[in-house]
Amino acid sequence: LQKALILLQVTLSVVVGKTLMILFPNAMKRYILKLGEKSRMNKNPKFSYENWGPTFFSFKYLLFVLKVKWKRLEDEALEGHPAPNTPVVTLSGDVRHLLDFVEDNRPLILNFGSCT
Repeated sequence: LQKALILLQVTLSVVVGKTLMILFPNAMKRYILKLGEKSRMNKNPKFSYENWGPTFFSFKYLLFVLKVKWKRLEDEALEGHPAPNTPVVTLSGDVRHLLDFVEDNRPLILNFGSCT
């Protein structure tokens, strides 16, 4: 049910966004550029709006957003429930899953930090 609701929401957003891009291209360009400011995409002089702006509200955009949102459904951790088996990347670049590192009854400790 959650995936169906996400599909409906994202599809509706893409259809509305694409329609607005066709009807009001300049206003949508300004809106998308504001989004680019938040992520600092438009700070790179070699990466202009023409490179990434038109990809908003495309079919590839729809599939990407769906994949990310559906994947996040699996990442929810609730007290008293089993831990999510989230994909992680090892230092060597291999993709494994979090629970692959559990050994016998030993606790699994995750340390997030910076080594600067």
